Amino acid sequence: MDIRQLRYFIAVAEELNFTKAAQKLFVGQPAVSQQIASLEKTMCVKLFNRNKHSVELTNAGTVFLKDAREIVERLGRSIENARQAEEGLAGTINIGLLSVSVRRLLPVVVRAFRKKYPKVKMNFVYYNTGQIIKTLQNDEIDIGFTLSHGLQNIAGVEYKTLWEQRKCVVVPYDHPLANEKEVLLEKLAGESFVMLNREESLQGYEHVLAMCAAKGFSPNIVSSASRIDAVLMIVEAGIGISIVSKHLLTYASPGLRFIDIVGDNNSVNVVAAWKSSSSNPCIPLFIQEVNLALNNGASHFSKFVED
Repeated sequence: MDIRQLRYFIAVAEELNFTKAAQKLFVGQPAVSQQIASLEKTMCVKLFNRNKHSVELTNAGTVFLKDAREIVERLGRSIENARQAEEGLAGTINIGLLSVSVRRLLPVVVRAFRKKYPKVKMNFVYYNTGQIIKTLQNDEIDIGFTLSHGLQNIAGVEYKTLWEQRKCVVVPYDHPLANEKEVLLEKLAGESFVMLNREESLQGYEHVLAMCAAKGFSPNIVSSASRIDAVLMIVEAGIGISIVSKHLLTYASPGLRFIDIVGDNNSVNVVAAWKSSSSNPCIPLFIQEVNLALNNGASHFSKFVED
């Protein structure tokens, strides 16, 4: 049995005339008769009562007609679903992101994307910077919204820069620097530092060390944590200070102060990253929506921490 036989059967059942069914199918009448006979032989069931003057469905044929229509329709839907999946019009896209770095951008992108591609399922997971890179490399996510620390050195990862985000010093509210608007990095040489664990964000960890080394000192790291919110909590407790991306400003409690670092080379890019070898056709469609959103409101998205 094949799908062609089912289509021939449905046509005859609807027309109750082999000649008209053949015309509807754009084939010769003998071909229709042969396929129906073959179908009945395969099923060991008589589907039509027919003579020179009329064609009628048998009881078995009437029951089978309903199922045959469902099978043909289901196959048609399956073929269309497969076609849409190949084109990225259906499927799944898994997105990893950092706390609030794309808090304003992502809702705009997702709303526009879902309107155009309602059959694409979207999953979201929050990670640390290092975790996003690992999950991206392990194909656990398709796109990661993260910071650009060391991405240029990671093979097989492509990324699009969304905007530049400055690094800043975060201190507790009662720290001597708490009322300063900006500070020279070298002035922090005698401070105790709190860091995100090296294994959680190797690139970010090395970036902070490089920033300090460029100013002639190595930070005195007295505590570390596996989550950035824990880093902020330790700073607020007065154990030390930290250097973080300024996007964390909207994630912090009132007991913290964020101070700009004077000079160049004290910033990092917010990026969308994906594997160049990924076969998920939804990725370029999603990145296209990211580009459209940025073109329509880049300043609005990138400067929200200054508001």
